[in-house]
Amino acid sequence: MDVFTDLESEVRSYCRSWPTVFDQAKGSRLHGEDGTAYLDFFAGAGALNYGHNHPHLKAALLEYIERDGVVHSLDMSTVAKRRFLERFDEVVLTPRGLDYKVQFPGPTGTNAVEAALKLARKVTGREHVLSFTNAFHGMTLGSLAVTGNSMKRGGAGVPLGHTSAMPYCGYMGDADSLDFLDRMIGDDGSGVDHPAAVIVETTQGEGGLQTASDLWLAGLAAICAEHGVLLIVDDVQMGCGRTGPFLSFERAGITPDIVCMSKSISGYGLPMALTLLRRELDVWDPGEHNGTFRGHNPAFVTGAAALDLWEDGTLELSIAAKAQTMSRRLSTIAGLHTDAGVQVRGRGLIQGLVFDDPDQAGAMCRAAYERGLLMETSGPSSEVAKLMPPITIDEAELDEGLDIVEQAAEAVLGTALTGTR
Repeated sequence: MDVFTDLESEVRSYCRSWPTVFDQAKGSRLHGEDGTAYLDFFAGAGALNYGHNHPHLKAALLEYIERDGVVHSLDMSTVAKRRFLERFDEVVLTPRGLDYKVQFPGPTGTNAVEAALKLARKVTGREHVLSFTNAFHGMTLGSLAVTGNSMKRGGAGVPLGHTSAMPYCGYMGDADSLDFLDRMIGDDGSGVDHPAAVIVETTQGEGGLQTASDLWLAGLAAICAEHGVLLIVDDVQMGCGRTGPFLSFERAGITPDIVCMSKSISGYGLPMALTLLRRELDVWDPGEHNGTFRGHNPAFVTGAAALDLWEDGTLELSIAAKAQTMSRRLSTIAGLHTDAGVQVRGRGLIQGLVFDDPDQAGAMCRAAYERGLLMETSGPSSEVAKLMPPITIDEAELDEGLDIVEQAAEAVLGTALTGTR
């Protein structure tokens, strides 16, 4: 490991939690160069919803590379891009009645968010944007301005302005956070400039797995429409089936003005991002927002292949079934440790255990690693032990991973579990 310590920046983080040199990966498992296998309940921070090297996606990628398909093209027209756009329309947009234009803003989620914020300001002529407590939207300056985490915001080194944070669903307990938001937007004396947009995550992945109710999201959409404010949904981590449906806001029955996607949209862990926008919002001048790697054709190839997995509806049904298994077993663990304040939080196949003492969440993730399972913490104080397996994981591997979660909880908090499957 000396080369990483000697030559790589101190900014590295995940390798500090998992001091292994990884070499191979397939499905739900990563393998160290020493041959040790690890179940992956981290899934590339949500970039590997379909697991590692999915055979259908890999076959499409290898065939494309073998025939010398175009790899880099900026925003030129290519066969691979055409295929992705056609499949995205056929599988995602048309069945849901969504009339979005598709923008390729650059390779990562923060590129999608930056494009969304710039477009909202251009369309409305207003500068201010509202975000929410504990939000995370990326690490570039515009995205950081609508991010809640103080440590990440502090890394900017400059003031982060033209935004205000509103209370997320449940942040104020029983108080009505939507009523507060409505008053702040509508009252000329609130001190909050009339916003161009509101940006929201349906479940806050980095913010501790807080989940907005469908009713809250519908209310938010109604408030935005009433006040002429654009609604941006950041589906970078929660999209592509992480919470169940392909788009996480589907169950709330809302149609955001702009949607940000990345992470698993390529299906294979290849860099790719989308900003989806209502057709009438497409007021960009050519080249007004661009990037050198906004045309990564291998990602178009694997992204189109990944959409094949959604056509018959079985994947979404299987996610729902596995989510119930995860919820039931995590609830059993939490029920044995109410004295430590352990609770279950999250939705779909992104759930976790919340601890009163953040050190216990970290200790549980370390204990899981020692037993062959990769998982991370999240939340403003890293108080959540977060489980995010591939959505394609089979039931046996899911149970195997949850067994390790039980063992890790026992190692940290005591009280053995038996017969909880």
